Amino acid sequence: MKEKIKHLTEIINTLSAKSNDEVEALRIKYLSKKGEISELFNEFRTVSNDQKREVGQLLNKLRDDAQNKINELKTALAETASNIEKIDLTRTPDTIPFGTRHPLSLVKNEIFDIFSRLGFVAAEGPEIEDDWHVFGSLNFPPEHPARDMQDTFFIERHPDILLRTHTSSVQTRVMMKQKPPIRILCPGRVYRNEAISARAHCFFHQVEGLYIDKNVSFADLKQALLYFAKEMFGENTEIRLRPSYFPFTEPSAEMDISCDLCGGKGCSFCKNTGWVEILGCGMVDPNVLENCNIDSKVYSGYAFGMGIERITNLKYRVKDLRMFSENDIRFLNQFQ
Repeated sequence: MKEKIKHLTEIINTLSAKSNDEVEALRIKYLSKKGEISELFNEFRTVSNDQKREVGQLLNKLRDDAQNKINELKTALAETASNIEKIDLTRTPDTIPFGTRHPLSLVKNEIFDIFSRLGFVAAEGPEIEDDWHVFGSLNFPPEHPARDMQDTFFIERHPDILLRTHTSSVQTRVMMKQKPPIRILCPGRVYRNEAISARAHCFFHQVEGLYIDKNVSFADLKQALLYFAKEMFGENTEIRLRPSYFPFTEPSAEMDISCDLCGGKGCSFCKNTGWVEILGCGMVDPNVLENCNIDSKVYSGYAFGMGIERITNLKYRVKDLRMFSENDIRFLNQFQ
């Protein structure tokens, strides 16, 4: 009898309930007229006289403990329900700190905003491309060094499939599908097989522009780029165009802007020249137009391309190119 009381006491001390129905079920199981404690009181008649006093005290304590446990469970559930009722569901939630766009996205959007005022619209294409769209259609000769594995990531076992090295492939796709006039901006990530350092990366981001129509001239290109430079870097910004070479433009040029740190006087940032290079440009080569089924005797056009990281560096003075892809919160919070 004593062992039964001890065992039942241990069980009652560990009782728990998640609802009032469960509490009531426990009360019926242990404290009702047919409950386990009542059955023990019925067995009490068989206890010898010399143990009745001791066993009777244990039984009374067991019944009191069970009743106290049931009351305790009821009180706990009532307090929980009261706390839930006190929650004000109409209260304004706690302020959640907002993040910010990545600096490359901020600059890309600003570039788009400037050129959209000139009528340019966005165009996108695949990052995994074929040789024709990346090189062949853009007047790259078969022996051009850009095709070499030192500069280009080719897909293994598919020598004609590669990761695009520039977004000019998007321009080709648009020219082959759309008749002039064409006025597009092509943003995207590009890949080149280069060693990663503070000044270079194996992937980066470009924005390239293309305008094709009748009677498009180099003067139109210069005016568009001058407008961009002044809007992006300030009204006092000056530009200069230096002759250069690109397979897909003729004539070709590289554009510099006056250094806004020294005002063109010369400093360490501009290497004491007063100028900083920001992009390449030129008139679309007639061969490229013909490759894309556009009559070069009727239409002409200009193209330009810039690295978004380069423009971002000029605006925010970011010294290490790797910071753009490391997702360091301390760095990104500076653009909040």
